[in-house]
Amino acid sequence: MPTKLIRYSITLLMLAAALWCGATMWQRYMESPWTRDGRIKADVINVGADVAGTVTEVLVRDNQLVQKGAVLFVVDKARYVSALAQADAVLAAQKTEQGRRGKEAARRAGLDASIVSTESRETAQYAATTASAQYQAALAARQLAQLNLERTFVRAPASGYVTNLNVHAGDFAAVGAAKLAVIDNASFYVVGYFEETKLAMLKPGDAVQMNTMSGAAMRGHVESIAHGITDRDASTGRELLADVNPTFNWVRLAQRVPVRIHIDQLAAGQTLVAGTTCTVIVGAPGKGK
Repeated sequence: MPTKLIRYSITLLMLAAALWCGATMWQRYMESPWTRDGRIKADVINVGADVAGTVTEVLVRDNQLVQKGAVLFVVDKARYVSALAQADAVLAAQKTEQGRRGKEAARRAGLDASIVSTESRETAQYAATTASAQYQAALAARQLAQLNLERTFVRAPASGYVTNLNVHAGDFAAVGAAKLAVIDNASFYVVGYFEETKLAMLKPGDAVQMNTMSGAAMRGHVESIAHGITDRDASTGRELLADVNPTFNWVRLAQRVPVRIHIDQLAAGQTLVAGTTCTVIVGAPGKGK
């Protein structure tokens, strides 16, 4: 009898332990605010030339850390030096013409009406006004030529890492065509994609722990929660009417909503890489706000 009682007791204890483990796992996976679907992100700036021409010099390497304002590559500087010299020459000519026309108009305005007709005075004044406008246009053209010359030096818009370097000396750089990207090293953040059923457990300022797949841990806090995602079951038809999917899946999956997380603390020596994954646990001890 005692042996049978011991067996029953062990069975009940094992059953109780299994129920406790099941309840704990259910609580962890279904009712706690965490997700494995986290992504490290950063501001990626596409850099291209503002003037067209042949690339004459590339001053950076792929994945190099650069400071804001550092020259990345140079575009056909000689051509734009020549354009600036031409603009200077046109400006000087227009300045001379403006002075000549102005003096002529002033001289005719000072003569007696019996010597110079009113029409002649007005013509001289119009010519002086036109010469002044042409001088202003030449001045603007000179300023543009100076700006274009400065833009032959393509500079880093922010401090960060050069990536996807796709420019070499001898390439032709078209205006606005991206040649490389700079990842702003001061803009890293994490986006956690949480199921809609867990959004009620989140609020801005909550402390967050983020664990990367390499084992490094980061601390942060919830910065904001997205207020909209795309409805893939609805679109717009040819008549600009709603085109609603007529089928409905009886097994409904919770939609995932992006939650932006500010990084407050990194592990010692940790290097962030945009696009890598991490686990996001909200409510873990952290800095918070």
